[in-house]
Amino acid sequence: MNSTTANFKATPDNAPKELDSVPYLKLNDGHEIPTMGYGVGTARYKADPTAPLDKDLIKTMVMAIKAGYYHLDAAESYGNEAELGTAIKEAGIPREKLFITTKVTAHTETSALLAFEASLKKLQVDYVDLYLIHSPFFANGSEVILQTKWAELEAIQASGRARSIGVSNYLQKDLEATLKTAKVVPAVNQIEYHPYLQHGALLDYHREKGIATEAYGPLTAILKGAPGPLDSTYDELAKKYGVSPGEIALRWVVDQGLVVLTTSAKEERLRGYQKVWKFKLTPKEVETVAEIGKKKHFRGFWKDKFSDDDRS
Repeated sequence: MNSTTANFKATPDNAPKELDSVPYLKLNDGHEIPTMGYGVGTARYKADPTAPLDKDLIKTMVMAIKAGYYHLDAAESYGNEAELGTAIKEAGIPREKLFITTKVTAHTETSALLAFEASLKKLQVDYVDLYLIHSPFFANGSEVILQTKWAELEAIQASGRARSIGVSNYLQKDLEATLKTAKVVPAVNQIEYHPYLQHGALLDYHREKGIATEAYGPLTAILKGAPGPLDSTYDELAKKYGVSPGEIALRWVVDQGLVVLTTSAKEERLRGYQKVWKFKLTPKEVETVAEIGKKKHFRGFWKDKFSDDDRS
């Protein structure tokens, strides 16, 4: 493994140094996570998880794995864990070379353990590398409910079937509530992160607590937030480095020492994204993108949970 012991400091100086392969970030529990992953949600969402296996979806997932995406990010709510499990088998990559994440759609009335065991069965694996609570919204602001559900994940980790545990879409207040009673500090908080949604002081809080930041929706400023103030900057940097604006967007995340998730059904595009390991933005360029990005606010996911002007 190419290891980056970054201590989760989200600054350009802390970016992975290996530029010819996917580097790894050491988590607070000692395990390592590849700094780029392939997300099987949203675009690959399956509305009815009980429907017959989607062969086209399996084919797309196999393609992504064979294209070198060994970090696979799934979730109970995506409805396609069974397809991913089949794709993993068909791709033929040894389990120990894969980093598999899935997430529980938490409910107050159901056990995370039952959901976890169902996910393992669908994925056809004995363990996952990372298990996350998908969002804090099920708790309706109750600290006790957040704490209780986190204790369930701690028990799952203690069983040895989830090597690392973490959360997703948590704000600082949710993390603070969880940490009041936690025996294990979340290894990861997976959040929507791009120049138009930088979450104020949240990343500083992650660094303070030793929580790695995993960014989904890194291309939002290009795919959903355009036109915007960053359009010309992305184009200029893409021309300078001989890559696409999308690859600039991914590298901006990586150069802050974060883990980035992306997705596509096109092999050519996925292989193109791997160019991010062939170049590096300067600290000044990372700062410039961040500053210009603050001129616009755009949230691509969970819009019903936040007011239009909420940048948290």
